[in-house]
Amino acid sequence: MSEHVIRLPDVGEGVAEAELVEWHVKVGDLVREDSLLGAVMTDKATVEIPSPVEGEVVWLGAEVGDVVAVGSEIVRLKVAGEDSAAADIERSSPVVAAVEAQALPQPVVKAPASKVEAPAPDGPPRPVSQDRVAKPTSPLSRGAPRPEGERPLASPAVRLRARETGVDLRQVPGTGPGGRITHDDLDAFFARGPSDSRTPALQARTEVEDIKIVGLRRRIAEKMSVAHARIPHITYVEEIDVTAVEELRATLNRQKRQEQPKLTLLPFLMRAMVQAVAEQPHLNALFDDEAGVLHQHAGVHIGIATQTPSGLMVPVVRHVEALDLWACAAEVARVAEASRTGMAARDELTGSTITITSLGPMGGVVTTPIINHPEVAIVGVNKIMVRPVWDGSAFAPRKMMNMSSSFDHRVVDGWDAAVFVQRLKALLEAPALIFIKG
Repeated sequence: MSEHVIRLPDVGEGVAEAELVEWHVKVGDLVREDSLLGAVMTDKATVEIPSPVEGEVVWLGAEVGDVVAVGSEIVRLKVAGEDSAAADIERSSPVVAAVEAQALPQPVVKAPASKVEAPAPDGPPRPVSQDRVAKPTSPLSRGAPRPEGERPLASPAVRLRARETGVDLRQVPGTGPGGRITHDDLDAFFARGPSDSRTPALQARTEVEDIKIVGLRRRIAEKMSVAHARIPHITYVEEIDVTAVEELRATLNRQKRQEQPKLTLLPFLMRAMVQAVAEQPHLNALFDDEAGVLHQHAGVHIGIATQTPSGLMVPVVRHVEALDLWACAAEVARVAEASRTGMAARDELTGSTITITSLGPMGGVVTTPIINHPEVAIVGVNKIMVRPVWDGSAFAPRKMMNMSSSFDHRVVDGWDAAVFVQRLKALLEAPALIFIKG
């Protein structure tokens, strides 16, 4: 046998290192050509690493969460090669053969009439009766699962076959030495069907799973830690009557052209924020607290906090001041979908000057948003609920929503925060004002 070394490939764009975020294999696994070995994450993308050859994993060069340099060895595979003569001579020893018989993968023998066990070190193959396959002699033959945490004994080939067929080896009785699971045991398990064993309805569970925080989740954790530690937050919550803007939104959606996107509340809020920050430009800014400089931007680049399968991302809609209602809706849909599918470009995930966060229908009554450092303000949208509101003469059903907004108290006073939120409230409660240029 020979050894094949796989190195971290150059993922391009000047990237010199990457964080290992996932292994799809472990030492002892058999892999086929093009099987996924693992994945690494750079500042720009997540890259999957396939196997260029077929072989057995004998070494992994990093743990999940490690940062690996491009060109470093990350996997070694044992593959069939021309330099296996020495190993073959060594295996001619009966002692070595007996040891390796327990470790090497056993071949799958497919025969319609009978099955053949893997040969023992000191004798030829012998036929196995159907009775022995169907009725294992192991105490585990009743099909009861193994105790929690116990790793079933099986060769890499058996483990690979079980993984490809979706079988939990803890449920498979083993008839080999020490309860080792063989290919015949898998065949018998398939023929018998799922285990009919029963477990108690209620039972104490004492296992503890340690999950390392890696990849995007680690980057989010680091950024949230910086924001919470360095920014003294002030959160201002106001109740807003969104009945009028919701009626306008429904009317516009009924009259929209086929190519136009469906409007949500966010485009109205984005246009309202453009007007509000024009009156308070220091809220559309980035604060460099080390240099003591507030970078106040003329362009309004709104980050849209978006939940993705990988975690929270903040794609950016740029120059909202130059976009109308429909263009805002189209851009929000585009950058959010790009983030969820992992197709967002680097410049679509950076450069925001103020952020909106919304949990949609699960928005709760009140939230306390954390500012997207180094911005100085974030606007939080809570869920809309129909509530009775006193109009001066009677209670009337109105669509009400709380808005929870946080500000960097180093550069934004409480009064300025209140003025900003009250301006948004006025614009959303009388949405015609959004379309009037002052």
